[in-house]
Amino acid sequence: MGTEQSTVLQVKDLHVQVKTNNGAAPLVHNINFELQRGKILGLVGESGCGKTVTSMSILQLLDRKTTTIKGSITVQGRELNGLEEKEMRTIRGKDIAFIMQNPMNAFTPVFTIGHQFIETIRSHTHYNKKQAAELAVEAMHDVNLPNPKELLKSYPFQLSGGMLQRVMIAIAACLHPAVIIADEPTTALDVKNQKQVLRHLDKVRSQYGSAILLISHDLGVISEMADEVAVMQNGRIVEKADVFQLFDEPKHEYTKKLLHARPLLHVNQSFTHLA
Repeated sequence: MGTEQSTVLQVKDLHVQVKTNNGAAPLVHNINFELQRGKILGLVGESGCGKTVTSMSILQLLDRKTTTIKGSITVQGRELNGLEEKEMRTIRGKDIAFIMQNPMNAFTPVFTIGHQFIETIRSHTHYNKKQAAELAVEAMHDVNLPNPKELLKSYPFQLSGGMLQRVMIAIAACLHPAVIIADEPTTALDVKNQKQVLRHLDKVRSQYGSAILLISHDLGVISEMADEVAVMQNGRIVEKADVFQLFDEPKHEYTKKLLHARPLLHVNQSFTHLA
């Protein structure tokens, strides 16, 4: 019974098809996984394997005119598949938060950071503008953004990619969602900002108990962050295991190839020293 209560996201028998001139083409097939409260599931695989399609299916963001989603997607016991868009808007941001790969795509360029942050909070709470602004400042302070009050007056183009990514995490975390989907959250960042973003995600998980679906092709990020890993190939999950087990004893041939493809630094190689 306790396990059922701690399962915040459950995906069962997920199939996604897209309409083409030659009929329906499958994008993902028979996807099954669960996310427990306060845990991180890493979803890995090469580009085009279906990772983002899976996340967009959970968020119900795929075009319903061209795609068909079959199967069950439940968040805290509530079925999402087939919900009307109006109902999904009340769930996105509050129960499920989304951190995009490219932070510039997450913000409207003609509105300030503060306007977008505050409107997000107010759309899911009964806060007035002043209360929402105070929560936004507090959330930005939590992710170590300098001068959050001033940042709220800034436009997206005035912030660096790393700062925008942290603003996105602040927005995602401030309402303490049950699930956070982070789609390649560190791809566009330098090493320093990558480390900060990952630290913030881990802090959100530990402080608020949010479960995180971490989508990445960076196996270093997955090995550091994830509790469990699911490996996707050609729209299917071919292997799922505890992170230590998967990296130490991979079972599937595709997983072995992924791990062998990692760049390694051979420290024992002799180097030529120039005088």
